[in-house]
Amino acid sequence: MARIYSRKFPAIGSLIHDNPEVMMHTFTEEAFMADKMTWEKLLSGNRLMDNRKIDRGGTRTGFHRDYDRIAFSHPFRRMSDKTQVHPLSPNDHIHSRLTHSLEVSIVGRSLGMSVGEHLNLPEGINPTHVGQILQAACLMHDLGNPPFGHAGEDAIQLWFSDPKNAHHLEGLTPEQISDFQSFEGNAQAFRIVTNLENNPGNGGMQLTCATLGALMKYPWTSDKIRGKKKFGAFQAEKHLMEMVAKETGMIKEEDGRYKRHPLAYLAEAADDICYRIIDLEDAEEIGVVSYSKVKSLLSDICGRKADSKFSKRKQISSLRSASINKAVNAVSAAFLEHEEQFLSGKIPYDVELISLCPPDLKEALDRAKRYAKKHIYTDPRKMGLQLGGYKHIGNMLELFCTAARQRIDHKDISYHCEQVITLLKSDAPKYGDELYPSLLKLTDFISGMTDHYASRLARQLSGMG
Repeated sequence: MARIYSRKFPAIGSLIHDNPEVMMHTFTEEAFMADKMTWEKLLSGNRLMDNRKIDRGGTRTGFHRDYDRIAFSHPFRRMSDKTQVHPLSPNDHIHSRLTHSLEVSIVGRSLGMSVGEHLNLPEGINPTHVGQILQAACLMHDLGNPPFGHAGEDAIQLWFSDPKNAHHLEGLTPEQISDFQSFEGNAQAFRIVTNLENNPGNGGMQLTCATLGALMKYPWTSDKIRGKKKFGAFQAEKHLMEMVAKETGMIKEEDGRYKRHPLAYLAEAADDICYRIIDLEDAEEIGVVSYSKVKSLLSDICGRKADSKFSKRKQISSLRSASINKAVNAVSAAFLEHEEQFLSGKIPYDVELISLCPPDLKEALDRAKRYAKKHIYTDPRKMGLQLGGYKHIGNMLELFCTAARQRIDHKDISYHCEQVITLLKSDAPKYGDELYPSLLKLTDFISGMTDHYASRLARQLSGMG
């Protein structure tokens, strides 16, 4: 089938040259001459640490099964009470992490099927499969986020980075310390699906390598961070990340980092499209921003006006739908325009697909993002609740880490610490356990909490009921 797409996109060379963040990277021809990713390996249906023969028969493909395993998991269910933007909101219409993830997965599926129609796919793989891979990857992209949104991540990072808490990390390697001081929801999500759920220590959910590759926005460990302070796997799961990268043929750089799986750019774009557009709708719903402003921003994105004969809510819904559709079409075309560069690893990880879209759409989406950053993400109620959540997480880490360290080092511990250990249940360390996996279990416990559970437990631990 012939490719059909517009060529009104910025050249990747000029985009890299004009972007100061991208200029931080150094690229040589030698880095790309030796390797090129192929769709045959990138779309591998082999499952992580599962040697059973691939079964493409029956009513469900392997990639479809990936989606089902994620959707029926406990960590996914808990996202129904985790903050997307507005913590502990009394309004039932706004998005939680779960509803956001469902919508991102739908957009991801559309992107996958759209580009799949024009890719030179290997035998046995069709556009529907590409859509299923992205649908599954997008469904789990926020699975590792702690309670209270990004404030939860910040709270964990800063608590472990505080010099007064350094004694809790004594005995760890610099790389292990970095895992906690740079704690990342992306790495936690990878840990959940590859190590904790279903088959602990044996591949976790045992998802297909194609789906895991599409999940890995930052395919390196915390000691390889550069530019954005992001990474995709803890030291505990480094070998699993390398297994996925090898199976899917991802290009390894000299510093040990991997070039992104091309579908990871599409998974990221699905998330970008949803939060840039839907966060506006949520903010209007709870009265943080005006209906007229949201209508104007969405009209700029989709290039059409709302029909005034409908209710305000339906007008916003209609503009949101048209905006997502336009963005999906443009992002799909941009990906296909630069397919060879994605396969060669020539596009840096911090180049967003939206930045490769036609300038008018890119600017409209950027304008919506800037407005949200200034007027939505700084809403006083949201910031107040996140600051409270920040304090809750810090207090719990102090209690849990103190008790864990006592238990690891001593057979006999204080009554207070014994009570804390009991509370941790299966995540509690035992006498003589290694410190690194014990601390990871504590961050597993905290990051797995819902907003309400974290708030309630923190109050109970502080003696406030």
